[in-house]
Amino acid sequence: MARSRKRDDYSQLHSQFRWLVPEEFNMAEVCVRRWAQSPDASHRVAIYADGAGLEPRAYSYAELQHEANRLSSALASLRIGKGDRVAIVMPQRFETAVAYMAVLQMGAVAVPLSQLFGPQALEFRLRDSEAKAAICDQSTIMNLLEARTTCESLRRLIGVGAGADAMADLDYAMLIAQHSPEYAPVLTRANDPAVLIYTSGTTGNPKGALIPHRALIGNLSGFVCSQNWFGFDPDAGGRQGAQRQSNAVFWSPADWAWTGGLMDALLPTLYFGRPIVAWNGRFSPQVAFDLMQTYGVTHTFIFPTALKAMMKSYPHPREQFKLKLQAIMSAGEAVGDAVFAYCEQELGVTVNEMFGQTEVNYIVGNCSRLWPARPGSMGKGYPGHRVAVIDEAGEECAAGVPGEVALHRFDVQGDPNPIFFLGYWKNPQATLDKYSGDWCRTGDIAVRDAQGYLWYQGRTDDMFKAAGYRIGPSEIENCLVKHPAVANAAVVPKPDTERGALVKAYVVLTPAAQQERGDEPISREQWETRLVADLQRHVKGQLAPYEYPKEIEFIDALPMTTTGKVQRRVLRERELEHARLHARN
Repeated sequence: MARSRKRDDYSQLHSQFRWLVPEEFNMAEVCVRRWAQSPDASHRVAIYADGAGLEPRAYSYAELQHEANRLSSALASLRIGKGDRVAIVMPQRFETAVAYMAVLQMGAVAVPLSQLFGPQALEFRLRDSEAKAAICDQSTIMNLLEARTTCESLRRLIGVGAGADAMADLDYAMLIAQHSPEYAPVLTRANDPAVLIYTSGTTGNPKGALIPHRALIGNLSGFVCSQNWFGFDPDAGGRQGAQRQSNAVFWSPADWAWTGGLMDALLPTLYFGRPIVAWNGRFSPQVAFDLMQTYGVTHTFIFPTALKAMMKSYPHPREQFKLKLQAIMSAGEAVGDAVFAYCEQELGVTVNEMFGQTEVNYIVGNCSRLWPARPGSMGKGYPGHRVAVIDEAGEECAAGVPGEVALHRFDVQGDPNPIFFLGYWKNPQATLDKYSGDWCRTGDIAVRDAQGYLWYQGRTDDMFKAAGYRIGPSEIENCLVKHPAVANAAVVPKPDTERGALVKAYVVLTPAAQQERGDEPISREQWETRLVADLQRHVKGQLAPYEYPKEIEFIDALPMTTTGKVQRRVLRERELEHARLHARN
């Protein structure tokens, strides 16, 4: 009966859903200013800031708005105005949220850049975006100083905190102290650009995706569904007071410079007037559980890679930590049924997998409260999004037939979908190539089943053929991770003259397995040979015979993008180079 109700809820949501997009709209207005004008603004927590030697502190919505106002005035005094790009190169911290709100309410365009970027990566993005100013802290100032030498448009570096204030052109604290906490926001339309986010760049140079203010509206149905209503009472609908029923506290290790951290965590949490934890430090399973316990985190977005690490480090976390989790959303890679079961059985929460990308975020996923979440499934199209699996000609594929996940420009009601990006920055041809008619192609391969669930197969450039069989790496990787010795795995093709390619797996061992390898009286090579055979038997026993890895190589760490995705491209290129060297010899 419950399952039938959930299926009915999903169908009803789609049939009745309508986008309400006002002509005038600004992300900063709805995320902070409206809450800062409420009677409880001075004690309603916006940011719990912690980490990196900073004293843990809670900042209110009033404080966030006042400091954003000061920074907006300061940037205006530097002749930065509507449409100008401002780079924000900082980790999760209070001043990062301030910078986004300040730039957005000016009508300027925020350019999020990860603190993990080196000088070369920063230089390309700063030059390409023609950013006029960059806001940074100690973690990024040195790389920015090196990168700016060829960036003619970059007028000012604004340094936040000790270690950056003296090295930058301007000291953030001194700069904002000179300006008033009152600021009249610039009028923006829903279609005006708000954020310029650069894609991960797994192939070729990164492309800048220009995101409009309206995209936040397009995000909301996915955020609410993936977070199981975010602590609201879904039966309250839009009634006054529904917001107060939420007790949500959000945290995610996702970098606020990435779509997953900015558009899936920071902005929607602030939109609903709830606190978000800003952790300025490196992720670890212990840090994750400590933060969730300390701040009473109820809702979170955690990458599959991080969930795997948490599962391996703390198989029974509720025996050690007091957790209040109500919802977990995950994306970036397939979660797989091993992690899915861990979240359900050990964390007490059904993980909602979600799928989206920088250009069209939050379009597919699960909502265990309203429709059954299926282990390993990407889910269904979120309300308001018309999603399909299409072939090379742009035609919809039948159920069970692999194709490319695509999003239609218009929703199921025929209204324009607000989630769409405006286009690639200074790259109209790449923007055109993204579409087949009204379908926006994602570059991700999936299969749709008879119930409408999508099942991820891999990126279009991750799929490969071995001995005539089409191989998707995610299923094999998920199977390998179920083995107690495996912390993570990546599967790529190894060139082979007879079969075209062999299935090869790169495997990262768990700390326990590494310890065992050191304790065994046999040689390292003998131990690894034995484990390879065991892993191959493990995969053979669960998947098709042609899917087991013919070769396994142990590696200390997998190459990752700054957004937490495995860079299989790096491993494929490594195999191609090995093949070329072998052929020459």
